[in-house]
Amino acid sequence: MAATFAAPSTVIGLGGSSVSPIKAKALSSSFIKPTIRARNPLKVAGASGGRVTCFEQNWLRRDLNVVGFGLIGWLAPSSIPAINGKSLTGLFFDSIGTELAHFPTPPALTSQFWLWLITWHLGLFICLTFGQIGFKGRTEDYFKK
Repeated sequence: MAATFAAPSTVIGLGGSSVSPIKAKALSSSFIKPTIRARNPLKVAGASGGRVTCFEQNWLRRDLNVVGFGLIGWLAPSSIPAINGKSLTGLFFDSIGTELAHFPTPPALTSQFWLWLITWHLGLFICLTFGQIGFKGRTEDYFKK
């Protein structure tokens, strides 16, 4: 019985007929304007392997001079002893040592470590951001009149 269903068979009445595919005809009218495919203004031919990009490929324009001068530019003022005779960098590094003394347990939320960590890194990132703006602005003539 299974061999009967597996054998290919033709349906009576359709075995010799051939169905031609329906061809789409282009309809035109003077009342309807032809459709024009919209172009993407963000897509530049050949850029980024055909992907749509909103920024130029090297938008960061990374330069290690900015990182070096920005770090030095933040370490110098943060090392001035202005907080009860101690510097921000010194207080931050001392708090790191204090917290490492009891290493497996994390710092408490009331620890001074968090204040010095956030303040020191916030100052560093602000200095790096302004350094990137200033250094790249000067090399690319943003500030010329």
